[in-house]
Amino acid sequence: MSDFIRKPTAVICLSPYHGGMEMDAIRIAKMLQQASNITLVVRKNSPLHKRYQAKLREEGIHIEGVPFHFAFSIRLILSIRRIIKKYGIHNVIFFGASEIRSLFFSFLGLPVNLLVRHGTTKSRSKKDPIHRLVYSHVNWHIAICKHIANNVRSIIPFGDKTQLKIIYPSLRHIPTFQSRTANPAQPLRIVHVSRVTGGKGHIDAIEACKAIADIGRPFELLFVGEIDTTYKHVIDTKLSNLPYSKNIRFEGFVQEPIRILETADIFLFPSHGEGLSNAFIEALAQGIPCVAYDNTSFPELSDLGFRLWLASDRNTTDLQEKLLSAIAYLDTHKEYIRENHDLAISLFSVDRETHDYLSVLQ
Repeated sequence: MSDFIRKPTAVICLSPYHGGMEMDAIRIAKMLQQASNITLVVRKNSPLHKRYQAKLREEGIHIEGVPFHFAFSIRLILSIRRIIKKYGIHNVIFFGASEIRSLFFSFLGLPVNLLVRHGTTKSRSKKDPIHRLVYSHVNWHIAICKHIANNVRSIIPFGDKTQLKIIYPSLRHIPTFQSRTANPAQPLRIVHVSRVTGGKGHIDAIEACKAIADIGRPFELLFVGEIDTTYKHVIDTKLSNLPYSKNIRFEGFVQEPIRILETADIFLFPSHGEGLSNAFIEALAQGIPCVAYDNTSFPELSDLGFRLWLASDRNTTDLQEKLLSAIAYLDTHKEYIRENHDLAISLFSVDRETHDYLSVLQ
């Protein structure tokens, strides 16, 4: 590994949440630990700070909580600048968007190799004069799939020396394929993994399951992920009028959702604007039939060779049909999809992702 040692690196994620992006920040910090002295910079008293501070320090990763009241503040600028100098940080991998203005001033005059990692679809153009300035010091935009890369090109300004690279995320867990079969004596177990908030397709998933209820087949729809209590009220209102509401269950945040995926029959993820869901590729690696909308990165996965069931975007009637088709496939073939497992292991390997990041770190 000595040939691959890089200068000190900071992974910065100032999110107040605990979802896929936040877990990716921790995963990449751990992944690069053998190649660089790593500091994880998070929002003070955020879930990342509270839940992982002691554990990461035991593992040899510096973790720093910074005060955060506004996306642009003098305190935030000075705190991050202090951390950069304290650890002699040269490489920065930034997860986020709104804090880019503070980072611009935090790094001003310092020899920082700045990577901005993009994992979600953005809708508002950032090509106004202020954003052109604050993005001008970005060395690399890292997109997690082609869909995100195209989105970045269309709305994010590039400096004279800014480059774009696609780095597919690696699997957090490498499963050993098991030729599991659905048990016809048990209710179908349908799983959706993401933070419970708007745009992730929870209402769509509930509506899709009407098709299963209509044919009288026992099922359970399980939502796994941190719950936005405000949005939960929207879902509860929807469920109050449904005869199959007792089949819907909320698991909340789970440290290792892979354990739940191992018990799933179908992965149902009709997100409206996903980048590339970690849980989705983990479900593919399990060989579980996966159902989604034909939007964002999901057609790309199909083009890569994965067998998916993709419904027309936001068309819940078609989503019902695709869900029934995936269930029929499972009933007919009696086992999960080995080809999806093998392809996922190949495309989303840790060694490949590590190599790709090391190619842009200094």
